[in-house]
Amino acid sequence: MFKPLRLVNSKPTDRPGNKTAGTRARLNAPTVPALTRRQAVCAAASTAALVAAGLAGCSKNTNQTSASQEDSSKPATGSTFAFDTYCTFTVWGDDTALSQLSAACAHYDELFDLYSPSSDVARINAAQGAATAVDPDTAQLIALALEYCAQADGLFDITIGAVSTLWDFEKGVRPNDAAIADALQHVDWHGVEVDEESSTVRLTDPQAKLDLGGIAKGYIADRLCELLASKTKATAAVISLGGNIAFFGTKPDASTWNTGIRDPNDPGGSTVVGTAHVSGGSLVTSGLYERTFELDGTTYWHILDPRTGMPVQTDTASVTVACPSSTTADALSTTLFVAGSKNGGALADTHQDTAAYFIKLDGSHAESSRWQELTSFES
Repeated sequence: MFKPLRLVNSKPTDRPGNKTAGTRARLNAPTVPALTRRQAVCAAASTAALVAAGLAGCSKNTNQTSASQEDSSKPATGSTFAFDTYCTFTVWGDDTALSQLSAACAHYDELFDLYSPSSDVARINAAQGAATAVDPDTAQLIALALEYCAQADGLFDITIGAVSTLWDFEKGVRPNDAAIADALQHVDWHGVEVDEESSTVRLTDPQAKLDLGGIAKGYIADRLCELLASKTKATAAVISLGGNIAFFGTKPDASTWNTGIRDPNDPGGSTVVGTAHVSGGSLVTSGLYERTFELDGTTYWHILDPRTGMPVQTDTASVTVACPSSTTADALSTTLFVAGSKNGGALADTHQDTAAYFIKLDGSHAESSRWQELTSFES
């Protein structure tokens, strides 16, 4: 089973709460639409985000609203743009945490960006099979990702980059079948070698490519919670990295964190199907509505099946995972989406303190056995 990454000093409770590319859930407010391009989002999302989360601005730097020093029950809010999405922070107890969170996001964005030639991931991919010196955070993330690959039975593979880089969901580019078949020969996580002691990574197949998009934001969310615990005086926080939401500490009034689950059948809208009430942990959603394009009457979505190199064939429009670890929730949401609602629900039930909620293409829903227990979900 997936090994949960415990949040250090994050005041976990006995009822954990809880993705991924694009905005998939909202905190007591309408959802910000899925975001993929920096300029487009900065131009279009600011107004929506103001309504949705009470946050201002859109840039690489944090935009902040400080809490009143006379009212500790009011949080400070901030935002930044990283990981091709609009990231928001709501923090109680320490206004200075906002700039630290923003700086950390910039750090991780520089390391994990698949399309930035100077990133660790891009340098690994370009190394033609040579060992590449990387930041310790990169080595740790890849080592963790390989553990999830080993447990996913082919449903999750971080070497999907050989295929995913052929697709362009912004420009509507579908690679031909021959190109996909050729790239699939280089999708095999077994060929990734990580030496955490020396912080080096090597791809034994020179034509293999890493793509950490199915796990990176979850890992980052966990690291941001650790930052809050070790380097700030924050008492509580909500971290939203697109569709990855992580909760830190306890709200001043000790109430639950209430998060709306977006309706994937209302693309670009703010309709929610219900509200999850959790005491901590993370909520991560994977959905078909995030990045799609239509070509010759066929709709293609960005979640690829590592076994076929094509958009996954599934009965599921979105899946939300509740888990103490955002890393686990991120990787598992991708895995469950590929598995589909029936097999995915059974898979979620094998993981401790974890639950999943599936919204199907036909509008119906399914849930794993502990979803209600862990989220007190209200539809």
